[in-house]
This record gives sequence, structure tokens and C-alpha cells, in this order.
Amino acid sequence: MKRYPVKGLDCADCTLRLETQINRLENGTDAKLNYTTSTLVASENLDLKAVEKILATENARLVAPVKNNQEEGNHGDHEHNHEDGNTKMVITKVIISVILLLIGIFVEDNGQTYFSLALYFVATVLSGWPTFKQGAKNLTRFTFNIDTLMTIALIGAFAIGEYREGTLVAIFFGVNEWLEGLGMMQARKSMESLLNVQPKFAMRVKNGIEEKVSIDQLAIGDVVKVIAGEQIPSDGIVLKGTSSVNESAITGESVPVEKQIDATVFGGSINNDGTLFITLTKAYQDSALAKILNLVYEAQETKTQTELFINKFAKYYTPLIMLLAVLVMIVPPLFLGADWMPWLYEGLAVLIIGCPCALVLSSPIALVAGITKSARIGILIKGGNHLETLGRLETIAFDKTGTLTEGKLAVSDVKVYRPEFYQISRLMEQESMHPIAKAIVGYTLENQIQPEAGLLQVEDLVTVAGSGLTGKINEKHYFLGNERQIPEELLTKEIKKDIEYFKENGRTLVITASETEVLGIFGLTDKIRNESKEIISELHQLGMKKVVMLTGDHEKIAESVANELGIDEVHSSLLPGQKLELIDELSIKGITAMVGDGVNDSPALVKSDLGIAMGKGTDSAIEVADVVLMQDHLGRLPDAIRIAKLVKKIIRINISIALGLKVIALLLTIPGWLTLWFAILADMGATILVTLISLTILLPMRKLGKK
Repeated sequence: MKRYPVKGLDCADCTLRLETQINRLENGTDAKLNYTTSTLVASENLDLKAVEKILATENARLVAPVKNNQEEGNHGDHEHNHEDGNTKMVITKVIISVILLLIGIFVEDNGQTYFSLALYFVATVLSGWPTFKQGAKNLTRFTFNIDTLMTIALIGAFAIGEYREGTLVAIFFGVNEWLEGLGMMQARKSMESLLNVQPKFAMRVKNGIEEKVSIDQLAIGDVVKVIAGEQIPSDGIVLKGTSSVNESAITGESVPVEKQIDATVFGGSINNDGTLFITLTKAYQDSALAKILNLVYEAQETKTQTELFINKFAKYYTPLIMLLAVLVMIVPPLFLGADWMPWLYEGLAVLIIGCPCALVLSSPIALVAGITKSARIGILIKGGNHLETLGRLETIAFDKTGTLTEGKLAVSDVKVYRPEFYQISRLMEQESMHPIAKAIVGYTLENQIQPEAGLLQVEDLVTVAGSGLTGKINEKHYFLGNERQIPEELLTKEIKKDIEYFKENGRTLVITASETEVLGIFGLTDKIRNESKEIISELHQLGMKKVVMLTGDHEKIAESVANELGIDEVHSSLLPGQKLELIDELSIKGITAMVGDGVNDSPALVKSDLGIAMGKGTDSAIEVADVVLMQDHLGRLPDAIRIAKLVKKIIRINISIALGLKVIALLLTIPGWLTLWFAILADMGATILVTLISLTILLPMRKLGKK
């Protein structure tokens, strides 16, 4: 799929109709035309010339239009497009139109009817010419949208002698188009400001020669020089130099991070002071920043369940309103003996409120604002549907190690039964990257414990999921892991007593045993993160019905952590498959999120209603989860939920306004009180309100989490 920028999309309802037409083209089934981002996402095999023809029916075009000698020149900018420098012109036209209207009213009141009519006509054309032009085209094609409805209504108003109101409607419509354009432009600019953090150039160093090149020319293994104040062009490893680096573009954290030789750096980060020489480990398009920006863009192009329902409703809404307008015009005069003129007027007013633009816009602008605001503080939400789910969460399940705790285990207690305990344990763990293995190997290194010369490498080393390791050294079998990994007959009363002591003190157990006896026990601890207790408390305040902890650790360890943090429910000694079963059970009872580190929690993250990973920009976190906290802590999780709940609230308010004003307007037709000016206010006013209310999401929040 390829993304094509589009100019001239000035109507959400029109955009839906254009998308439907593009979907009917060959290779266009999966094409998405997005109003809020002004982009077309479609197959590279899609006939762009055919797309241009469809877009041209609404005076829209691709930014780099496909040339066609027979049709060249038919792709001009849409007259309603307020992103092409037309803002001042629109304001000028509206001001002149208002002046002409006021003069016309004064002249008409003094008996100059024909002169006032001319003034009304000029003011109407000045404000509404783009609408009339497009509406006339639509009438010839039997296409009914806001331009068509407004054209019919205004022609009708002048036909029945309602010159003043017809002119006022045209002016209101012009003002609405301008304000709606400004609102939409603000939402797009908010997103574009986020995308502008991507680096553009870099100083490549090759054979001692420095050369400024585009980031597209960089390759894996290239060395780049980054001086103070410059952006790091892509992910890499520091080869030379020390400096503090601002990683806010990736993590949302404003506090600089110190970098030395061999430290990992992210593309898009800012080098604050010293000069760094960096060996690139990824081309820019594969970097963490590029993936984040691409996912943010794609997230704004996905449609939520709410949007899909609204779009389906809008498809039938306008035809029903047109039918209602016809009935309003003919039923009272034909069947109730009423005068024709007043009810023709009422029918025209009904036509004006027939466009579902406000309803269609009630969701997407709010979602764009929510996703963009989240990304600015290091919360990557992969789609509007995930943002909606985040706002409806009832249960949050946490992995313990590395999520609620720091995940950096250290040996705190040791019980030795046989002298070879340390050597055997180190041999079995030294090839593993697991945190427990690192802790044990680290302990033996700190205490200068080396394997004896007679001990060979481990053979037939096997990892038993959720239990530990088995292997063979000098033709003798050994076991290393938790209690499940050790044969029951080897656990004597003394050993069981020691095990119970470790558990009661909240230690993670690692037992090493041969085929015939237990060699010793390591007791490890994992420090609880400083912010975890506060985060759990905030989640309860935000309305979470249940906070759950899922862990493979022993019951005593799990309960100790859960009690300290105020967690509602804890499940311990879990195998990976059991975690999945519990996620299923929790999801049946309510919408459930799983929070983990994005690596070994991947199955549970995928299985839950919403997977939330924390990972400071790691590839695994970005790939596996629906929501990614781009830090190495949970501090932003409450902010993510606050933003989601705010978006949910705004969408509900928008839908209420969009439908409420139209219902009020339609009810006014019963006694014959609906006027043209109120109809335009009900429809266009709703569109303006929905846009402006959605943009309030971008305002600073009163409470933000850890930075």
C-alpha cells in the first residue's frame, strides 16, 4: 500500500462518497481516503488517472496529479480549500457580503426594492459562488451532498421571495466553510508538527573525510558525526565521545540521558553538548523513530467501530432528509389545506439541515487529536479503535517482572549444600540472557567463582518453559530452576524448610540439583519500581474495576508485591499457557488490557482486548502491542487512559450536538417555525462546534504522570 497526499478535501461526507467510488475501481477495494489526514492509502497498482477523475468531481486532486493530455487542466484547487492561502480572500468576501446585506436591508426598507434585490444577489454570489458551481455540477449528475442541498435551498429561497434570509444563509455557509477549514487545518498541523521531528541530513565520516548527506543515503555500518544541537540521524551505537541526549522524540521524556561509548542511541534524538561518532545499526526507514511516525500516521487512518457506524448511518441520512423535505412541502398544502408558500419555505429549511457533516466529523478529529497528543508524550497508540478500547477499559492485568518491578534480579541469599553448587550453576546459566541467569552469573563473577578445570561445557541443555533448565555435565544430569524442575524425592525436610523460609521472605528461588541430591539454593529479589504503587492508585481513581497481577513467581513472592502495591487480584506460579487462559477469563467479565514488557509477554499481549507494552522504543514493544509506552516505566499509563477517556467523552458530546440540533430543527417544522437562518445555524453551527470541541483535546492536561 502507498500513501498519496490529497488537496481539496473540504467535506467529510463528500470524502466518504469519493472513497466509495475509488473502492469500485480495479485494485481499489482496500483504498482509504482520509479526510482528517488528507491522504489516499491505496495499492500501487491502482489506476491513478481514474482516481484523479473521481477526485475532480469534488474539485480535489492528488498533490502530484497524474498527467493526462486529454484532461490536463481539470485538476485545479478546490475553491473551498483553505490550506492554499485563501483565508484572507474568504474573510474579505464575507465582510463585503455582510456590508452589502446591511445596505440592501436599509435600501429595501426605504422602498428601493429592485436595487436591494441586486445587492442581495451580489452578496449571495460573492459568498456562495463555489457552492453554487459545485452544486450545479452535482445536480446534473444527481449527486446530493451539502453543495447540492445548499444550491437547491438558496435557489428556492430567492424563488419564493425570501431574499434576505437566502443571502444570510449564503453568508453563514461561507463563514462556516472558513471556520471548518481552519479547524481541520489546525488538526492536520498538529500532526505535521509531530512528523517534522524526523532528521533530514547527516555528517557521514568515511576514510577520515566528512560529507553532508541526506539520511536516505545512509546505510547500516556507516559512521556519522553528530555535534551539539544536531539530530542523531538513525539508530546506532556510540563509537566515540560522550554527551547527554534528549530522547523526547522517542520516549516523551524531557530529561536528557547520558551516553558513552557502546551506548544505544535513537534516530531523531538531539545531541545536547559533546560530539558523538555513531555507528549506524539501522537505515532510517527501519529506525524506531521512523516506525513510530509511520504507525502514528497509519493510526489516524484507521476507522473505529463508532466511525463505521456513523458512516453507515450517514449514507442513508441525507436521502431520508430529502424525502422528508418533499413531504413537508406537499403534505400540509395537499392534505391539510395549508398555503403552499410557507410550507415550501419549511421544506427548503429542512433541506439545509440534510448534510451529515457534523455527525461524520464527530469522531475522526477527536481521534486524530487524541493519537497526536499521546504520541507527543511518548504514548504510541496504533489506531483509533485501540484508543476507543483504552477509554473503555474495566480490568488491567500486569506482568510483574520488569513491569511492576525493575526486572533486575540480584542474588540476596544463598544456601549451599554441596561445594560444586556455584560451578555447576554458572556453567548452566552462562549462555543464557534471562535476567535470573544474569543475576546468578553476575554473583559468581563478583565473588570470583570460576568453574573448575575438570568441568566441561554443558551438553543437551534444554529450557523447560516456566520451570528452568536441564543439562548434562561430564555425563551426569543436572537440574536448575524452581521447585517444579527438581525431582520431588530430592527435596528433604531440611531443604523444604529452607525453601519455605526463602518464600516467606519474598525471594525468587533458583535450586540446583544433580540426579541424586540438591546442591544449593539461590534467593533472588526484584525491586519494586518507585512509581508502581502510585500508578496502581491512580488507575483505581480512573475507574478501573479490577487491577490484576499475573506472574510465574511463587505465591508468597507474588502476594508480597501485590499487598505492597494495592493490587486487587493476584495469580502466581503461572506457566505461559495459564496466563493466556486467565486473560480469556478476565476478558469475558469485562474489557481487559494486558501490560507487559513486550518481549516474553507477547502471547498475552496479543490475546487480551488491548495489549500495552513498555519498552523505551524497542522493536519488540513497537511490533507486538496495541499501545506502547515508549519509556522504561509505567508513569505515562494513567495519562494514556486520561486522554482516551477524554476522547470518548468528546465524541459523545459531539454526537449529541450533531444529532440534537438537527432534531430540534426538525421538530420546529411541526408548527411551521423552522426558518432558513436557524436551519443553517443548526447544521453549520453543529459542524463548527464539533470541530472546535474536538480540538480542545490538544490543550494541556491538568495532570500528567512521570516525565
